[in-house]
Amino acid sequence: MNYLNFPLEQWTNLFVDGWLLPTLGSTFDSFSNLMQGVVDGVTGILLFIPPELFAILIAIVAWKVAGRGLALFALLGFFYIGAVNIWPEAMQTLSVVIVSTLFSLIIGVPVGILGALNSKAEAVIKPILDFMQTLPSFVYLIPAVLLFGLGGVPAVIATFIFAAPPAVRMTILGIHQVPKDVMEASRAFGSTAKQLLFKVQLPMAVPTIMAGINQTIMLALSMAVIASMIGAPGLGATVLSAISRVNVGLGLVGGLGIVVLAIVLDRLTQGLGQAKA
Repeated sequence: MNYLNFPLEQWTNLFVDGWLLPTLGSTFDSFSNLMQGVVDGVTGILLFIPPELFAILIAIVAWKVAGRGLALFALLGFFYIGAVNIWPEAMQTLSVVIVSTLFSLIIGVPVGILGALNSKAEAVIKPILDFMQTLPSFVYLIPAVLLFGLGGVPAVIATFIFAAPPAVRMTILGIHQVPKDVMEASRAFGSTAKQLLFKVQLPMAVPTIMAGINQTIMLALSMAVIASMIGAPGLGATVLSAISRVNVGLGLVGGLGIVVLAIVLDRLTQGLGQAKA
């Protein structure tokens, strides 16, 4: 079918090089500087806390939220991270996950609310989410590097694109699952649309939204190694270095660090969701 000759590659490059970068390049630079400041700030806060104190604080939170088992695992897991000398890398990874997750929620939850309350908006949002979730994650890296350079900022952007859809979908699902009789009773008592949303629908949808947050965090962590290919710091860079050097031990050290972060964050968000149920 070569006779069709659809020049998508040329058109895309012409749009990016001929209009997007010359017109909005300074805007992307300003946004990149802002995001870099946020990532560096979160990383600085995490590294400022002594590792032993950080591990104890996380263990206490885990005990309160999910029980003794997770508290013990968190304590041993974070002491492992310190013992194998990957604490700075773990905190860098955690900062990227925190920033990208917050970014996903700040945008994803309102978009999910819009989709839940407006069927036409939902019809537009869902195909976009399908595109974000099915496009190979490596494809995100090209425009991220082109627009934001190398480092933590393009990693946050690429991670946001990959991890935001669950937050949107689960927000839509949670609001749709609010029982109709509860909605009708609220309207019968004179609730306005705003009161209905903030005092009935969102509170009842919190467990489902928390499940979406859980999935967003897990997807953000799964991007750690991939994002290291565009200069993202952290445990992903450790694993990538191990791959390039065929160093099995270093790969295991970095991989287990990611596992510790993933299990602790997963159980914490699950515990918070169950507490809200």
